[in-house]
Amino acid sequence: MEKQLQKFFVLSNVMLLCASLVSTTQSQTNVSAVGDPGMQRDGLRVAFEAWNFCNEVGQEAPYMGSPRAAQCFDLSQGSLIHKVTEKDNKLGVGESLPGLRPEDINNIDLYAVQKELYLGSLCEVKDTPRPWQFWMIMLKNGNYDSRSGLCPQDGKRVPPFKPGRFPCFGTGCMNQPILCHQWTKLEGDVMRGGFNGTYDLDSSCRDSGLDDNNNLSFYEVVWEKKVNVGSWLFKHKLKTSKKYPWLMLYLRADTVSGFSGGYHYDTRGMLKAPLESPNFKVRLTLDVKKGGGSKSQFYLLDMGSCWKNNGAPCDGDVLTDVTRYSEMIINPETPAWCSPTGLGNCPPFHITPDNKKIFRNDTANFPYSAYHYYCAPGNAQHLEQPVSTCDPYSNPQAQEIVQLLPHPIWGEYGYPINKGDGWVGDARTWELDVGGLASRLYFYQDPGTSPAKRIWTSIDTGTEIFVSDKDEVAEWTISDFDVILIQPKSSLMTNVY
Repeated sequence: MEKQLQKFFVLSNVMLLCASLVSTTQSQTNVSAVGDPGMQRDGLRVAFEAWNFCNEVGQEAPYMGSPRAAQCFDLSQGSLIHKVTEKDNKLGVGESLPGLRPEDINNIDLYAVQKELYLGSLCEVKDTPRPWQFWMIMLKNGNYDSRSGLCPQDGKRVPPFKPGRFPCFGTGCMNQPILCHQWTKLEGDVMRGGFNGTYDLDSSCRDSGLDDNNNLSFYEVVWEKKVNVGSWLFKHKLKTSKKYPWLMLYLRADTVSGFSGGYHYDTRGMLKAPLESPNFKVRLTLDVKKGGGSKSQFYLLDMGSCWKNNGAPCDGDVLTDVTRYSEMIINPETPAWCSPTGLGNCPPFHITPDNKKIFRNDTANFPYSAYHYYCAPGNAQHLEQPVSTCDPYSNPQAQEIVQLLPHPIWGEYGYPINKGDGWVGDARTWELDVGGLASRLYFYQDPGTSPAKRIWTSIDTGTEIFVSDKDEVAEWTISDFDVILIQPKSSLMTNVY
């Protein structure tokens, strides 16, 4: 009996040790990749960037300066200590800026790059493994003046051409917006501030507001938080108009250095650690108040990165770099363009959670309704036919996009499985195995090349109201946003045993 008791105590101790090791390993490795985990920090860091159709600036709006801005502050002894001034936010071409080469002082696109880096330096928070800067609010105008010659075709400069399917009311349609600041204030125990504005340059901050009857475009992001309580709540509004029928508004967590998704230069952001598939998850609370109409491609999550078709990392060469996006659209009015009769809108194959391939011509098993649209990079040399290639003008380089729809096959990753999940009236806190899903999505690669490391440099939520035929309004809130790094299970087992 005594020997049996000794064996029992030894076994119990071993089990407790294993449990302790697992717990310790998880606490050490399941850490946040963002500087402000869950948006809990009272001192906020938030920035603003606006883009034209091809992710450049093109031309500054009058009296607005370069379309980059920030509000960054700490809370100290009941007061907000702001890090950025109105003068910083109004800086524009022709004005000196730290790090700016003299020959670039009048280059509108390169000036915006350096202004973002400068604002990042004012907002930066020292941290481990590296410092971080801010959440990014991204606004984009979908108008494209094909006669302007501003946007390259898959990275190649092309001359002006006749207007086609892209909206444009005429010369100047790719303009930057009016930007109005509501400087964050502390009222009682609540901190509140925001950005808003319009693309209509004959308007002003005084009359910029959400009005269904004024035929003006409008955007707004307001943030608020109780001191020492919970998460920041980011309230978003976006309104299209006849002149601006295609607008985009996202809240992004971008890499703290390197290329964020869709860009070809150094950026600043909130992600202080690399997000490599499959080892990360995303947690957020989303409440969609108004959907933005049938053309609103509302992204529960949009992730972006960049690697070349041969699997090599991007290096800024727009002729060979390729932006890669994956987007989960939760608007239940968004149809599946991928179908047995539309194979060119489907990826060549689907990969199940247990790594089985289902080819798109397998009509009995391929999950067509799980995909809205797939398009391949326009600079790829070995595409499987039939194929749709992505719009060659809306990024500085070629792009590849995988757009998903709610479907039971995504349930294992925590994604929505039914039309309407997470939509208006169904606010939820999501925990999404983004890294796991991203490791199994199809992305083009040249035959015979080593697989690319899928390291994601941008994670965002928001909507793209895609060429609406009437004025539309979208409204939503985001809070509790976090990105969690997960150590592979094999490593956990190695540590325990």
